[in-house]
Amino acid sequence: MYDPIQDGIEKTARAVRYTEAKPPAHFSGLVHCYWELKTESPLADDFCLHAMPDACVNILFNQIDTDIAGVTALRTRHEVLNLGRSFHYVGIQLLPGVWRGNPQEIADQFVGTSYLGELPLVATSREIAPCDFSAKQQVMSALVQWFIDAGMAVSNPVTERILAKLDSIRTVADMATVACLSPRQLQRTLKTTTGFSPHDLLKVLRIQQSFKRHYLDLYADQSHYIHSFRRITGYTPAKYAGKFDV
Repeated sequence: MYDPIQDGIEKTARAVRYTEAKPPAHFSGLVHCYWELKTESPLADDFCLHAMPDACVNILFNQIDTDIAGVTALRTRHEVLNLGRSFHYVGIQLLPGVWRGNPQEIADQFVGTSYLGELPLVATSREIAPCDFSAKQQVMSALVQWFIDAGMAVSNPVTERILAKLDSIRTVADMATVACLSPRQLQRTLKTTTGFSPHDLLKVLRIQQSFKRHYLDLYADQSHYIHSFRRITGYTPAKYAGKFDV
């Protein structure tokens, strides 16, 4: 199954802890993970998270100010998010194509204001704030079930097929074949369910793969790989690996 890398945390950020946990087995086709990102003590300087595009949608909760929550996703470029000197976030990372909530609610930048939408995000954030990460996961699982019952988290057979056969996909034509759709049908289906064109989705998935496979398995040559990597991440592969935990 698709396993995107964590967002970029600088190797020098010793007091910042990231934890990831797999969801219950019956959510495995919908949820990639539950995650927690927090400072273990106040930092001397502001911390900037290098958020990486992965085609996933995150349900985010600020555990210091529980009124702050949201639905977040990136497109095809990284974002640098200044989280300050002390922070505590947890979230639910949904697999590509699963989210069916209001697309207008999805933020592609830092979420720093109170959530005013109709989803029960603030109530959930307040409920989990006093809990340890293990107990938070149980409440987040209940929220995932709420999304399922409301038709907001839905199994997507097209993206499931693509993610299951990702290692064999080199082109958009390959993606259409794996999805059992014509290129035109693939274009329409992905745009509706993920917001991505097939080409943009492939760019993001290929960069994610490049962290775990040799680039020549994915790109025509080294220069093409470096150019694509820099456009999405802002760094060359060597500089990214030197700066961030990967």
